[in-house]
Amino acid sequence: MINKTKLILLALTALIYACGEKSTNTFSKDDSKTELLAYVNPLMGTDSDFSLSNGNTYPAIATPWGMNFWTPMTNKMGDGWTYGYDDKTIRGIKQTHQPSPWINDYAAFSFMPVVGDLKYKEDERASYFSHKAETVRPDYYSVYLADYDVTAEVTPTSRAAQFRFTFPETDSAYILLDAFFKGSMVKILPEEQKIVGYCRNNSGGVPENFHNYFVAQFDKPFETTHTWGDNWSLLENSTDNKGEHVGAIIGFKTKKGEQVTVKVASSFISQEQAELNLDREIGKDTFDETKEKAAVAWEKELSRIAVASNNLDQLRTFYSCLYRVLLFPRTFYEMDAENNVVHYSPYNGKVEAGYMFTDNGFWDTFRAVFPFFNMMYPELNTQIMEGLANTYKESGWLPEWASPGHRDCMIGSNSAPIIADAHLNGLSGFDKEILLEAMLKNATVSQGRPVNSVGRAGIDYYNELGYVPYDVNIHENAARTLEYAYADFTIAQMAKSMGKEDLANKYFQKSLNYKNLFDPETNWMRGKNQDGTFQEPFNPLKWGDAFTEGNSLHYTWSVFHDVQGLIGLMGGEESFVGKLDDVFNMPPKFDASYYGFTIHEIREMQIANMGNYAHGNQPIQHMIYLYNYAKQPWKTQEKIREVLTKLYTPNPDGYCGDEDNGQTSAWYVFSALGFYPVAPATNQYVIGSPLFNEVTLQLQNGNTFTISASNNAMDHPYIQSARLNGKPFDQTFISTQAIQQGGSLEFNMGKEPNKNWAVSEAAKPYSLSNEK
Repeated sequence: MINKTKLILLALTALIYACGEKSTNTFSKDDSKTELLAYVNPLMGTDSDFSLSNGNTYPAIATPWGMNFWTPMTNKMGDGWTYGYDDKTIRGIKQTHQPSPWINDYAAFSFMPVVGDLKYKEDERASYFSHKAETVRPDYYSVYLADYDVTAEVTPTSRAAQFRFTFPETDSAYILLDAFFKGSMVKILPEEQKIVGYCRNNSGGVPENFHNYFVAQFDKPFETTHTWGDNWSLLENSTDNKGEHVGAIIGFKTKKGEQVTVKVASSFISQEQAELNLDREIGKDTFDETKEKAAVAWEKELSRIAVASNNLDQLRTFYSCLYRVLLFPRTFYEMDAENNVVHYSPYNGKVEAGYMFTDNGFWDTFRAVFPFFNMMYPELNTQIMEGLANTYKESGWLPEWASPGHRDCMIGSNSAPIIADAHLNGLSGFDKEILLEAMLKNATVSQGRPVNSVGRAGIDYYNELGYVPYDVNIHENAARTLEYAYADFTIAQMAKSMGKEDLANKYFQKSLNYKNLFDPETNWMRGKNQDGTFQEPFNPLKWGDAFTEGNSLHYTWSVFHDVQGLIGLMGGEESFVGKLDDVFNMPPKFDASYYGFTIHEIREMQIANMGNYAHGNQPIQHMIYLYNYAKQPWKTQEKIREVLTKLYTPNPDGYCGDEDNGQTSAWYVFSALGFYPVAPATNQYVIGSPLFNEVTLQLQNGNTFTISASNNAMDHPYIQSARLNGKPFDQTFISTQAIQQGGSLEFNMGKEPNKNWAVSEAAKPYSLSNEK
């Protein structure tokens, strides 16, 4: 039955389509396959730079979890900030695999049309553009390149794409293929109307034989063929070139409004596989047919969560965030001629059988992205687990930051919670024994780690002392200790579920190592020296040093698995709540001396006007939910609603810090639903404050789960009462199994807090200390 709110949504959707695109580029407003795409803004987060991140995103034109993305380039080749919302010119539209500006890109090449005098050098060929003449959707990008009177369009598949260039009348129309630096090759085949070649650019994490092979099929004969070689040296009337940085130029005459289409695909395996990918994913499809398939692919995934709301901005924010959650980790496997799943291994350089995924930093995404996959996409996450097992087989280690292979970035042992959470949520079809073996290797072996972020830096100290010391030249030691302790808990949980009781008990005990860094004098976590003394001097506001992109006020709460134990260390619930309150109530003071300048994460905390709460970075994103553990859930409800409505908007400055492979978006998606996975591998979500009147989850097992909130409003963030499947619900957590079984969770909201709802001991979420 369609209620009034849903009718409003349908009307708004129709209005967006009527006003937002030219009729030649839209689907019918009655075509339900495209309904939710209207809410997605891929430009959310693109108003960012090195000094201040409002997302640090680029508009990814892609299919969900696609092997390749496409994006316009406003900045130079190799610049991690590839697209800046305030930039005025575009240099090309490139195939990209960049997961973040800090990790940068690999296997990139670009297309750019020019008209008139041949301008092929990167700075010279750039054209002015306006957002007023730009259409940006997940399934489609179009921009008017004013200097050339050309409209450039692209629409994607997973491993291929179609370009369409609309030219003016001219005798000098060109399309450039820039194969980028760090090794490239191009070959023009005029008789086949093709360009083939490869690019090898990367930012690390690749074997010596790494290549991205590409093929571009044009629908118009070439009248001109040039290439350029190193140092932008033009080789006229040539058809092939190879060097450090080469490119291809094809030219022809065009009539006014003439459209030239390019079908392009790539492969990490071979030139033949690139041709196979092109034939399989595009074949004889027209541009519009490819676009429609991409739209259908997105609508299929977006429609798994149906939101009812009369707040258009919140709908846009929700579905824009959901789009980001559905991008990474990217597919890194292909289908061979016999339709077998194979992949080029970025770890050993061989073509191997089975799944592979990449471009992910688990330090970010273990918190909410992978729990979201377990809830909504268990089939996908099963494949990702197979890919993790393959990484272990091919490199000897689990990945922690992969792009495409091991990268030395961030800290922790966060592959463990990702694997354990998948297993404990009932996912099967992957080798749990070999993954447990890999988790244990991370936790015990110090030698042979390919980069410092893989395995556990300082593990010998940790296993001997119960912490990584402050004074042994292992940076961010306190943060490592806290994250290792939580990883140990997840190992214990997985071992216990597999009947390995002795192993489980050993790692449950190790998971209490967080206590070794708790300073009872200050009630904060603090670096500790090898001799057992705490670091001196100690400033809990000092970012970095013993911590990672945060300070003690942020990392003290990184005891995901045993909040009750932390409450005990702090002297009880009132003291615990007081410390939580302090973080929000104090001014945004900080000590940036470790870095020597104010890093962007600090600046983002400072300007948010939420005290020392730094939602723009991951270590503290679960903290608001911890009031539930101390019987003051109304404070969680109030602050969750504040973050949802204040720190996120569907605009280019719409995030409050790095988006980071879907994690900051996943926080929004979960929290808008009304709950959040504070401690993956405990099979619980912790209750917050539902943002929408009604949300329906279409689960992969065929069940549906509905979350509704009566009397909900901007100034009604407080839960008055709740019912689960029609029965009174009086706890601040819900099990993951309850969601998967289907049913309904109904909240009644109010303007004032109900301080009697869910405040019993039994209402508190899981803590290891309570279980023991």
